[in-house]
Amino acid sequence: MMKFLQLGFLPSSSGLALCILRLWLGLSMFLIHGWGKLAGFSETAAHFPDPLGIGSHASLGLAVLAEALCSALLVLGLFTRLAALVLAIEMAVAFTLIHGHALSGAHTGEVAFIYLAGFVALLIGGAGCCSLDGKMGRMTT
Repeated sequence: MMKFLQLGFLPSSSGLALCILRLWLGLSMFLIHGWGKLAGFSETAAHFPDPLGIGSHASLGLAVLAEALCSALLVLGLFTRLAALVLAIEMAVAFTLIHGHALSGAHTGEVAFIYLAGFVALLIGGAGCCSLDGKMGRMTT
């Protein structure tokens, strides 16, 4: 049975798994969430939520920093743990303060909760060997 579960065409590597996770989360965060906020900053700022009480423009700026810049860093595997930390904090704020811990019903925080889990995994696991951090000899795991 174990022989059946082993995929001979894929290397058995946590580095590959971390690379896939970085690319999947980083690209989806950037393309689905970050790019729209960055491109439409002026239009979005006036009605953006302000969960920290710092103003909607500043809150949007922090969201763009996380969702555009830090997700791009994740894709590159550069400063991965720092980028994952920033994104995990943003997702924790989104889940707890914006969505009120809601995992079901209207305005669910399920997506933020799932992203949070992935970013925490990258924070713990690091960039892996298939990254700029790995190529530059930084600690990757």
